[in-house]
Amino acid sequence: MFRPMRRRKQQLTEEECIAILQAAPRGTLSVIGDNGYPYGVPINFVYADGNLYFHSALTGHKIDAVNSCPKASFTVLDNGEKPDDDWAYFFNSVIVFGSIRIVDDESEKLLRLRQLGLKYFPSAEEVEEDIRKNASRCHILALSIEHMTGKHVHER
Repeated sequence: MFRPMRRRKQQLTEEECIAILQAAPRGTLSVIGDNGYPYGVPINFVYADGNLYFHSALTGHKIDAVNSCPKASFTVLDNGEKPDDDWAYFFNSVIVFGSIRIVDDESEKLLRLRQLGLKYFPSAEEVEEDIRKNASRCHILALSIEHMTGKHVHER
């Protein structure tokens, strides 16, 4: 169902892809938006238990798109490295394809909010305070990974 990578020599292993997903601070979630147009949004995320999880408002373009069509892709880039003797960067990217859903189980929602919060907030106390104040006003989206590829690129 998914195309194989054309430049196989540059392909990353599944373990390398997961390491990039665990380390990357944000990526771009792409869904099918209004009138069939792609809608890509930079977003914070967490990789856990083989899935990607995102925080979302209760309403808006992203939620409308997810409710209309569950197919999505997510892309991340690492920070890259530029050798001192070269003008071009080496970097790694990961693209994930899958189905996205709104998490409706309250205990799973709280678990994923904690995982997201611990990735970005300075302390567990701040995470719990934010959950106490805001959990009722947000959704957690879960992207089930159906296909994932990673690539090592030299920009030349």
